[in-house]
Amino acid sequence: MSRLLGRAVALLVSVLLLVVVGTAAGVWWTARQDDRPDSDALVVLGASQYDGRPSRVFAARLRHAAALFDQGVAPRVITLGAGAPGDRTTEAAAGEEFLVGLGVPRERVLAVEEGTNTLESLEAYREVARERGWDSAVLVTDPWHSLRTRTMARDLGLEAETSPTRSGPIVQTRGTQVRYIARETAALIAYRLTGDAGAGLAPSTGQAGPGVAAGARA
Repeated sequence: MSRLLGRAVALLVSVLLLVVVGTAAGVWWTARQDDRPDSDALVVLGASQYDGRPSRVFAARLRHAAALFDQGVAPRVITLGAGAPGDRTTEAAAGEEFLVGLGVPRERVLAVEEGTNTLESLEAYREVARERGWDSAVLVTDPWHSLRTRTMARDLGLEAETSPTRSGPIVQTRGTQVRYIARETAALIAYRLTGDAGAGLAPSTGQAGPGVAAGARA
């Protein structure tokens, strides 16, 4: 009996290890892809902002979205994200102003000022897309966030691809990359098990200082 129990435990551990390694490999692989088909919208996932000034993480996403817009990937850019308690503006509004400052016409930018995590923001975007008849989107976020974002978007019925930024603090050092791959692996496994966007993640808000990892979003 004890031998059978030991084998069962060993099998369970092996399965769990395969799930973790497989998910981490998926996070790493998707981070290396850049899919930018002609689409209805470029959708920029929100991140921390400081009184209207995007964090370094958020600014990197926005610059990449502006470049994609200039290349004609989509005719509009959508910024996502609500504000943290006490904020005077939202992530989406801060992103809109930043894009306009980069030369994207204001009439081509739409701020969707809802959602305090990735799933909530994508749900808010889905409603806007349905109302306006938009089917396809290129999601702009960080490399390590791409698989979870795309998974959630497709689960919501969105026709979504990802074009991650290749600049910004999250991609600058090996240590940061490993930390975020681990973070996203845990978050994606938790989402698949529970459907909760924030399961297993510490909350990320605009209250943190503008350091390397402060701007990321759950």
